[in-house]
Amino acid sequence: MGKQDRTKDNFLVQAGFLMAAGMISRVIGLIYRSPLTAVIGESGIGYYSEAYTFYSNVLMISSYSIPAAVSKVIAQKLAAREYRNAHRLFYCAMGYVLVVGFLASCLLFFGAGFFVKEEAVPVLRTFAPTIFIFGILGVLRGYFQAHKSMVQTSLSQILEQIANAVVSVGGAALIIKVNLGSLEMPAVGEERIRHAVLGAMGSAMGTGSGVLMALLFMAWVYSLNRKMILRRVERDRHENVDTYGQMIRTITLIVTPFILSTAVYNFNETVNTFLYNKIVPDVRGLDSFLQHQKLGTYSLSLTVLKIPLAFASAMAAAMIPSVAQACAAGKYDETRESIGTAVKTTMIITIPSAVGLFALAKPIVYFLFPRSDEVVTLAGRILMVLAISILFYSLSTLSNSILQGLGKVNVPIVNAGIALIIQTALSAGLLLLTDMDLYGLAVTNTVYAGMMCLLNQISLRKAIHYHQEWKRSFLLPSIAALIMGAVARGLYELLLLALKSPRLALVPAILFGVVVYFVILLALKTMTEEELRGLPKGHVIVKIAKKCKLL
Repeated sequence: MGKQDRTKDNFLVQAGFLMAAGMISRVIGLIYRSPLTAVIGESGIGYYSEAYTFYSNVLMISSYSIPAAVSKVIAQKLAAREYRNAHRLFYCAMGYVLVVGFLASCLLFFGAGFFVKEEAVPVLRTFAPTIFIFGILGVLRGYFQAHKSMVQTSLSQILEQIANAVVSVGGAALIIKVNLGSLEMPAVGEERIRHAVLGAMGSAMGTGSGVLMALLFMAWVYSLNRKMILRRVERDRHENVDTYGQMIRTITLIVTPFILSTAVYNFNETVNTFLYNKIVPDVRGLDSFLQHQKLGTYSLSLTVLKIPLAFASAMAAAMIPSVAQACAAGKYDETRESIGTAVKTTMIITIPSAVGLFALAKPIVYFLFPRSDEVVTLAGRILMVLAISILFYSLSTLSNSILQGLGKVNVPIVNAGIALIIQTALSAGLLLLTDMDLYGLAVTNTVYAGMMCLLNQISLRKAIHYHQEWKRSFLLPSIAALIMGAVARGLYELLLLALKSPRLALVPAILFGVVVYFVILLALKTMTEEELRGLPKGHVIVKIAKKCKLL
């Protein structure tokens, strides 16, 4: 196998590690979300979601893009074997996040009243210290990602979610019990709101505890490798050693566009939440409790939606150092081939995910969140509207990172700004002039993702003259996914009649649907044996496929 093939396989394998960790983390998140909802209710989830939306935006402005930015700048130095410069960049990035993270945490804590309604202020303040911790964690993750090693980040994500789950449910229950004496939701009055807010504060403590656990793990991993890292720095004989002033400028010039791009790209949920909170109470006459209860139901749909996006996020993180190093070496043909492989692999996962969520939306929501039929039905219908956005978000997330890796760090900012203006106008119009309510948010969410996808693809074509292959990347996976969706839905209905249990009927329907999809995918010759071997555990997939006479 040639060097180019090994490079392509490497980022696929590393993306596989992150994908596996992302899927495990999301499964853990889904597992604990059900008991958490039972403890704090949909209204508590609503208060948590409102505070989390603004916390995540301050996080994005300060620290969220640090791993991607750090991996890009350090990967370029590693490609030139400038180990001393690479390690100096690591120190400068750490200093950057300590200052910015501290200021952002203070802004969130002392300015909470400007961001959210009075009831949600304690929840947002509980989130504040997490921003400072996350910045340090982000630098450590980015440092190892620059070495094209995603295992450390993957393990830290799993530990983060485990700690988050344990403390979120336990913390919420403990705070409610201590302050109210009982976990039972009060029937009426201000105590209902207090119960929900206290529960949301406990869940916010879980988020911070998870980040702290991940930081401790990454610091331990770095300490194990520190002697080797410093020994390599000492052996570096490059005469071109950048000053710390130059490096701070480099970090600032690279990190700032990354941060702005990520912040604007993810700002649509904040805008939608803000518009809903401002428009709906007046138009629909909802009180604060019912308003946040509905937002909590919408949040359930978004939680399910984000599960398949784990692969796109993992592929995007793995692509940045690979693209940055290839471009630094002038290997544009290799870059285009890697992009094509990444897009095709991502679509093979996300297209059936979108179809599956559309076909089995309500039973999936019920399986994960066994709430009242009214809540499950509404969340299921919203999920059906959102399903197609999985494809758009996957492609735009991937293309964002590719453009950043190519050095076009300002392009995603402009594209996200254009898409945000369009979706904001549409969202306000649907909430004010129609009765679509939460469905309006789902529609604008999908439109936003579609606009980002389109604009990024145009920019990518201009930047590197990249032309996407359509047949095996989109058409054949779509055919296989549509057949899979019909088979899975039909089997679910048959099993439901026989077993009388939506939960028992869902699992075999999904498993059989997955088998049907991959059989059709291989029968249509969508992926070659070489491409299958490039996937994580690809040799196992090839072995099974050959035994079944599919290869």
